[in-house]
Amino acid sequence: MQTVNAKAISEYPWFIRLFFWKQKRKYGRVLDPGLLWGRSPWVFTTVALLYGALDRRKSPLPPALRSLVTVRVSQINHCAFCVDINSATLAKRGVGMDKIDALQDWRNSRLFTPEELMALEYAEAMTLNTVDDALRDRLKKQWSADTIVELTGLIAFQNLSSKFNSALDIPSQGFCKLPG
Repeated sequence: MQTVNAKAISEYPWFIRLFFWKQKRKYGRVLDPGLLWGRSPWVFTTVALLYGALDRRKSPLPPALRSLVTVRVSQINHCAFCVDINSATLAKRGVGMDKIDALQDWRNSRLFTPEELMALEYAEAMTLNTVDDALRDRLKKQWSADTIVELTGLIAFQNLSSKFNSALDIPSQGFCKLPG
């Protein structure tokens, strides 16, 4: 059962309604998590700006890799909304449904590149608080320090987002047809 309900859109401050307008243009509707984050306007604004910084075109991480990581973190944190919207984004970024379906069991799949495997391993380790020196050393061999910081920030952000949504029991909004 959802813990907190949204307010009427007219009750949010004007600058939050601008974010809602942008969501409606991009996704065809206002996103349920936005309506809840919007109850704390300054926190919502900051979270939205952080997301924009992490999902920018000039990121050192390829868009599909960013989406793979966000879907996997969402799966671990049992966030139905995040798995749904991030899987739809992943598909829009050119990743096939076979790879999206394999993400739950990525370690036993041959569909992922070495770079993707490293990012997924790091995403799981961060989410489960099991990052160790051996993994840090392998990350340094794969990426520059700036890229590692960017990836770490993305994983931390997705943990924030998916844990927020999961805790408040925000359901999927039907963006992506998911297996089972």
